[in-house]
Amino acid sequence: MTKPLHTRRADLPFHWPEPGFDIALIEPEIPPNTGNIGRLCLATGTRLHLVGPLGFRLSESALRRAGLDYWKDVEVIQHPNFAAFEQAVPMSRCHFFSTGGLRRYDQIHYRPGDILVFGSESRGLDEVILTRYAPQIAGIPMKPGPVRSLNLATSAGIILYEALRQGDQGRPHPCHPECSRGISFGS
Repeated sequence: MTKPLHTRRADLPFHWPEPGFDIALIEPEIPPNTGNIGRLCLATGTRLHLVGPLGFRLSESALRRAGLDYWKDVEVIQHPNFAAFEQAVPMSRCHFFSTGGLRRYDQIHYRPGDILVFGSESRGLDEVILTRYAPQIAGIPMKPGPVRSLNLATSAGIILYEALRQGDQGRPHPCHPECSRGISFGS
């Protein structure tokens, strides 16, 4: 039995929503991105929808390497195509993210059970999806310049944690353990 390499994890106080959020990847192409997002999902109690066709096989080592030994525990729901995804989930609860989104991701009021939908790494969301669900599309601000888009896993992390942050707002948390000893943090 191997000992875990990292043992400094603190369980920070946080209100985890019930139900949790879902992330949907439409035709993802790069296994390490999907592996990283799977790890993010497991760490936050988020289900992962993979909408085909996928640009890789789920048995690929790059996917498992990015997800570390967590991949086997990720709750993955596979859909053969977008039409099947539309039939399986309440589309009114979907938020779509695109570099062409005219609304910022942090201007959305997220609710537990919402589905955060991302397109493929090279093409983003299909034009049909962008047209059909135009009012539900948002983006992440970027400075003008040569960068066309953020990494898929980075985008998913930014948006998922904003959704989680909104659900955690105003909830009482136990004070940091140091507070009970009369130590103050900050001035």
